[in-house]
Amino acid sequence: MRITAGIYKGRTVRTVEGPGYRPATAKVREALFSMLEARGVAWSDTRVLDLFAGSGSLALESLSRGAQHATMVEMNRSAARTIEKTMADLGIEPGVAVVACTDIFPWLGKGPGKKEPFNLVFVDPPYGENLAGRALNALGRKGWLAPGAVVAAEIEKNAVVPQLAAPFDLDVDRTYGQTRIVIWNTART
Repeated sequence: MRITAGIYKGRTVRTVEGPGYRPATAKVREALFSMLEARGVAWSDTRVLDLFAGSGSLALESLSRGAQHATMVEMNRSAARTIEKTMADLGIEPGVAVVACTDIFPWLGKGPGKKEPFNLVFVDPPYGENLAGRALNALGRKGWLAPGAVVAAEIEKNAVVPQLAAPFDLDVDRTYGQTRIVIWNTART
């Protein structure tokens, strides 16, 4: 898989294989990033959180486009190491990107502590496990989201879109083959 735009355009993102891993295709990533940019995502001001990171392709694509920071949460140790190898291949400076090898639910439950909140969050859970709603609800608590944050989920085509309370406001629900992209905006308070 290759990064589609920005300073790392054309560079390879390492991937892992196994149940639940299905890196976003270039077509889906390009569509997602086009939608984000159309909604005013200013990369130079963006702090990215990538939950169920897998290969880290969404966070790495964001960094390539100029995001200031990315945190990738992936509980599979092999996948987390693969992300770190890709970061080294790309020459990403320490601190610009962080990989947390842990289960997202206890991690989100602790809150960000002294970390700055995120203004762009990707949620890309394994298909068929119905984890998107649970992850999004956990994300909405504990101060993870900056005012006006954008949250994008990549779920299977036939999945039920999670019904979310404030601060989430559904903005986009589009299908690309077997993949569905859902984007929420959050309050700018």
